[in-house]
Amino acid sequence: MIGPDARPMLAKGVRLREDRVRGGHNLLAPEHVLRVNASSAAILALCDGARGIDEIAEILASTYQGERERIAQDVRALLADLMARRLVET
Repeated sequence: MIGPDARPMLAKGVRLREDRVRGGHNLLAPEHVLRVNASSAAILALCDGARGIDEIAEILASTYQGERERIAQDVRALLADLMARRLVET
């Protein structure tokens, strides 16, 4: 569970990179590559350790004209999964 005050960021050694050959984005970690979709890449690009989940959801809702609460749920679900894989930390 990600707390309301969490300020997510990529874990040490993890980078989000655009894959110019195949298109899309990859999350690069030591000895591990995870291909992420455009929505996940947009979320991860905002995970800088300074923004909270609500702020990330607000930015995405404003950018994509989506429902903020639904987006916040998606952000939490993605980050919980990536935290379990030790690719994101708070």
